[in-house]
Amino acid sequence: MAQQLLMPKATAVWLVDNTALSFEQIATFCKLHPLEVKAIADGESAQGIKGLDPIATGQLSRDEIARAEGNPNHKLKISEPKVRVPDNKRKGPRYTPVSKRQDRPNAILWLVRNHAELKDAQISRLVGTTKSTIEQIRERTHWNSTNLTAMDPVTLGLCTQIDLDLEVERANKGRPLPTAAELGATLEASKETEKLPFSYEREEEKEIDADAVFSKLKALKSDRKDEDEDGAF
Repeated sequence: MAQQLLMPKATAVWLVDNTALSFEQIATFCKLHPLEVKAIADGESAQGIKGLDPIATGQLSRDEIARAEGNPNHKLKISEPKVRVPDNKRKGPRYTPVSKRQDRPNAILWLVRNHAELKDAQISRLVGTTKSTIEQIRERTHWNSTNLTAMDPVTLGLCTQIDLDLEVERANKGRPLPTAAELGATLEASKETEKLPFSYEREEEKEIDADAVFSKLKALKSDRKDEDEDGAF
């Protein structure tokens, strides 16, 4: 990985003020235009910018500066760093701590059951496993299939919820929307319900006999009349 110069303009300010380097040499090293370096020297640019000493930051050596001052055609070379910082790029399956590796089959089973849209490569990235293990769990040929329990990998600490949501979003990208049958819808369409007969009749009302109702009412009236006559005496 090529080394990047820290704060190029601030470095150029320091080199203009503290060295006898040409504008072209400073411009090439700081990746600036020579006229911009000249403007810095004339005080027309970079006003208020404090110069950054590249020797203190370990990006230039005094010998390299002296060599360039003695030879106008010499191009400054950035010093090699004393400490190498590895690139923050992860390739292959996610690393899983030894203490949590026994939980991976349970997490794979949970992902297979709850997110069937995920590909084997995505599951491998999430929990740090191999495609052969995923295939064995899918086909129930894993040596410990009878004892596996589906468990959320986020709860187990094998991945973050953000990582899981991102993989699910990638898997669902471009897929058609699910139909009502796939969602397990139980409600009938309005067109079907409109065809049903519209009636408020109840079974009890159909069984009522009108003659029986009137005869009962007459009996109640006659009983009430007899009570009133007895009360008169």
